[in-house]
Amino acid sequence: MRAIDDVACSKPGCDNFGQPGVNIVCHGRFTTKSGRRRRYRCKSCGATFSTNTGTAYSGLRCGRRAFDQVASLRVEGVSLPATARVAGHSRNTIARWLERASIAAKRFNQQMLKDFPILELQADELFTFVASKRRTIWLFAIIEVSSRLWAGSRLGRRSYRHAKAVLNDVILRGRLVGVPLIATDGFEYYCGAILRLVGPACIYGQVIKTRRNNRVIRVERRLKIGTAGRLNEALLESEDSETLNTSFIERLNLTIRQGSAYLRRRSTSHARCEDQLREHIELFRCHYNFLRPHRALRFGREIRTPAMQAGLVSKPLAWSHIFKAGGPSPCLSRPSESRSTSGPRNSPRPTCRGSSGPTEQRRAA
Repeated sequence: MRAIDDVACSKPGCDNFGQPGVNIVCHGRFTTKSGRRRRYRCKSCGATFSTNTGTAYSGLRCGRRAFDQVASLRVEGVSLPATARVAGHSRNTIARWLERASIAAKRFNQQMLKDFPILELQADELFTFVASKRRTIWLFAIIEVSSRLWAGSRLGRRSYRHAKAVLNDVILRGRLVGVPLIATDGFEYYCGAILRLVGPACIYGQVIKTRRNNRVIRVERRLKIGTAGRLNEALLESEDSETLNTSFIERLNLTIRQGSAYLRRRSTSHARCEDQLREHIELFRCHYNFLRPHRALRFGREIRTPAMQAGLVSKPLAWSHIFKAGGPSPCLSRPSESRSTSGPRNSPRPTCRGSSGPTEQRRAA
């Protein structure tokens, strides 16, 4: 029997669990509707498994391509009934598949969204409802501007508790670089949450827009934390913002509404329960950060994803990387120090992860 170098045991109680190539041998093949597949055996515990064991693909009565197609349709704004018609399966089957996909995407987000640099943050909220218009709910979203990374999200009431929770999650997972610049709308609870979590170690301002007949007639900028001199220095060092603004988070809000049938305006495809909406948001967030190339992150012929620009991965991922994470195949690792993607956006090639780009050096000074 031939030893395998890139497959790990999938049994949690085994001593070789999660260690690729340790006491793993081939154990024949089995036949499915999509063809013949290889089966493996762990010589330590005797368990047999395939590459689908312990993943979102486990137990499917179809090919992986059909499962990936359903996930792609849902993050491109296609409703659940329309996805079922295109895929040729019942609505209940598609709902079960999407539940699996959302759980895998949430697990992948928790594993990979760590230690990303925080230079400039923008936060905002999206209004929607579940089941009926009487049950209103808000989606808090935070973007890291320099990498376009959707750093944090939370679903709940528009309250201090949820504003603090989403900010705390981003700060704990990320890595503050110098004095970060934070911009939000005029929601009153952001200032107290930022003061408690970051304190004076940041520059925070609010952008308040006055509208009349659905048109912006006035924009007021208020500096809440920091001085005008420090704000001017931060804007001078920023590669994206020339003035205090919330343009990038508002563009992310538009992307979310276009890509999510649940959040699209004047649509009959609203979510029936809060958990359903929360799972769908995790799936869309994973697609936005790791799979979808961002046109603002173009470097010659290369178009990076936000996760690539933040230095979390070294290439655009596919759905198979997301859905197979945690299974017998090893999880995708971060880029090595020799080829990282956390350099400044105006560099032709990414710099080393261990070294600081020009922006980080200026902020550290």
